[in-house]
Amino acid sequence: MRALILTMASAVSLTAAPALAEDTALSFGTPTVSTQGSIQDWTGAYVGGQLGWGMVDTNLPEVDGDDILGGVVAGYDFDFGQFVVGAGLDYDIADINVGGAATLENVWRAKVRGGIKIGDGLAYATTGFAQAQTSTLGTDDGYFIGAGYEHILTANFAVGGEILYHDFNNFNSTTTDIEATTLQLRGTFRF
Repeated sequence: MRALILTMASAVSLTAAPALAEDTALSFGTPTVSTQGSIQDWTGAYVGGQLGWGMVDTNLPEVDGDDILGGVVAGYDFDFGQFVVGAGLDYDIADINVGGAATLENVWRAKVRGGIKIGDGLAYATTGFAQAQTSTLGTDDGYFIGAGYEHILTANFAVGGEILYHDFNNFNSTTTDIEATTLQLRGTFRF
């Protein structure tokens, strides 16, 4: 009888050993890997800056231009597991000479974005309202569409790139249509 009890006790302890080892590993903070490939939570606010290139075209012959532009960004994202949605504001300062007819001075945007998490990155599409100010043609409202990718480098810092297409039809009640494409790199502090 004594041998039977010892044999049963040995079997129970051998069976429990792997479970105990797993529990011990978990209690020491072993990180778990998400089945979706990302443990990053994108929910929260962000502020940062961006710098890139802007190309402006019009419906007038040989009235276009391109040059550097850059500015500030701010927004808030909501993480829904594999998907992220958010809203934000961008403001860019520019000095793009458009064929001698005008100079694009600044652009600001109110945007929404939605995307899919890829590891610690986010691939997204974006759209919204844009307003452009020029030196001689005044200010007008339009829209933009685009896409981008952002990657978390540390718990609070991300870098990314974004391309946007802007459309301003009949700019400031004229017959001039203005289209602009911007390609920018950005860095954001998330909190």
